[in-house]
Amino acid sequence: MIYLASPYSHPCPTVREQRFHAVCRMAALLMRQGQVVFAPIVHGHPLVDHGLPTEWPFWERFDREHLRRCDELVVLTLDGWRESVGVTAEIRIAGELGKPVRYLVPEDGDGSPTLGRVAKEAEI
Repeated sequence: MIYLASPYSHPCPTVREQRFHAVCRMAALLMRQGQVVFAPIVHGHPLVDHGLPTEWPFWERFDREHLRRCDELVVLTLDGWRESVGVTAEIRIAGELGKPVRYLVPEDGDGSPTLGRVAKEAEI
């Protein structure tokens, strides 16, 4: 099972919404290709409307448990992924758990449903 990480937190709600839709498109693409995918932003973003926070310290416990159950971490390299506190932590946790980490580079940079390429971090 793939844990699909992506940046989310941002002071602007519009940016969070755009990131949510980008990861939804990529998760759907991977699922249409037969992959089993868990994307924490797809699960968590709708819950923010019900009073949950957007910051990593709240989500860390939940995401750590999901990462433990997944086979690999795939990072969707949307703008801001390198600066994301959550993505950085997810990469670190995956390493601690011995999970492989791959990077999914969208063809057009905004999470297009057209898969660009999967790469190692050094290739990005």
